[in-house]
Amino acid sequence: MSDPTTAPVLAAGAVLWRDGRAGVEVLLISRSRHDDISLPKGKLDPGETLPVAAVREIQEETGFSVALGLPLGYTEYLLPNGRDKFVYYWAAEVTREQLQKGRFRPNDEVDKVEWLSIEKAKKRLTYSRDAEVLDRFRLFVERDAHKTFAVIALRHAKAAPDSPDGTDSARPLTARGKTQAEELGSTLSVWSPTDIVSSTARRCVQTVTPLSKRLQLDISSKRALSQDYWETPGADGSPQSRLRSLIAKRIDRRATVVMCTHSPVLPPVIDTVADIVGGERDGRLTRAAILSTAEYTVLHLSSADPSRGIVAVETHSPTN
Repeated sequence: MSDPTTAPVLAAGAVLWRDGRAGVEVLLISRSRHDDISLPKGKLDPGETLPVAAVREIQEETGFSVALGLPLGYTEYLLPNGRDKFVYYWAAEVTREQLQKGRFRPNDEVDKVEWLSIEKAKKRLTYSRDAEVLDRFRLFVERDAHKTFAVIALRHAKAAPDSPDGTDSARPLTARGKTQAEELGSTLSVWSPTDIVSSTARRCVQTVTPLSKRLQLDISSKRALSQDYWETPGADGSPQSRLRSLIAKRIDRRATVVMCTHSPVLPPVIDTVADIVGGERDGRLTRAAILSTAEYTVLHLSSADPSRGIVAVETHSPTN
């Protein structure tokens, strides 16, 4: 176990953006206590995941409740006490509806906020490391790939080795698996999925049940995501054709979907997304399909034109 006094400090934040009259605008925060102008961010609470921390800090500092978009990497710097600090960033759109609902109020951390063009914002930022994050975001804007939706490929949480009736599909989650599922309900919600699709296996349905309850979304159980079906497909069509149809329909909707499945089915899921949207394939997609229980990969696709390929990939693990 690492020494808490020397372990790196983790924080998370975002480049908040909106469509302005003259193009994309980003939000900067002013902190008189630190005498700086920066991007919204903050340290993780105990037991908190990076994505959840990013959304929480954004809401606390700016008043906006947003969904995360593209990952923008991280910055690293040394604190005065000698500890390393890593800050992970995402892009996050502030929609018209969120602009109307959200209202900034000066608080202990932030005195004021300001919307600026990317170029003006870059000049106003106090820290060069924040400007580097803004440059990463600008590259996506120049390709019209900054507005995205996601296909989230999730491996079920930890399951018991056996089931009461002896069938693999009836294996339930363990106590640890149920804890992981509860955490996933919180973490996955930061991408605001509008669709939850699961293997018919009990362990998969149980994994996404907390998310379903949190977002008040029904779970759509599909054999195309079932390990049993891939191993013994039967006479009602090939698993690959059914999977392609399932994924293609979700991509056509251009809305974020969570797909909960099994280790052997994850590579076909990710390969099928890549095949549908086109673009180059590389080792990151192979690695993205190798997941432990309760891990998930987020495949970001362009809302303007999904056929441009996978814009970004990120993989996350549970804290438990």
